[in-house]
Amino acid sequence: MMDHDTGYKLLFSHPRMVRDFLEGFVSGEWLRKLDLDSLEKMNGSYVSDDLRSRHDDAVWRVRWGRDRVHLYLLLEFQSTVERFMPVRVHTYTGLLYQDLIRRHELDDNQKLPSVLPVVLYNGESRWRAPIHVRNLIQPGPAEFAGLQPEQAFLLLDQGAFDL
Repeated sequence: MMDHDTGYKLLFSHPRMVRDFLEGFVSGEWLRKLDLDSLEKMNGSYVSDDLRSRHDDAVWRVRWGRDRVHLYLLLEFQSTVERFMPVRVHTYTGLLYQDLIRRHELDDNQKLPSVLPVVLYNGESRWRAPIHVRNLIQPGPAEFAGLQPEQAFLLLDQGAFDL
């Protein structure tokens, strides 16, 4: 029997599925500027600085806007509630950026691309864990507030939809 994560990985390995997902479940005016014909599946396997292998579930690149900049869609498939999921998403975003830098994907004038991290959750209970890293960090001196990570993710809790 195939587990849910493997099934999602297979489904979201196809550009048509990613297109349908974006059009059906993600909102915002910015979507109208996406060139969905430019969807390109990216390698989601990285080697961290401490030489550990890490893997995103699915990473896609798409062109956006008049200047045709790239945006990255980082998809994580989750069948259990994970309290520290924002930290994992933050780590994967950092690993994606490190990989782009290592592969010289950015010239000297380019900034890092925007990333839309999405967690597709299909567990039995509703998701009740934080979606922002800041909700996992205990308060410190006020002067530290602007120095803390701000990573969050878009949560799509499958059980919250009437199918």
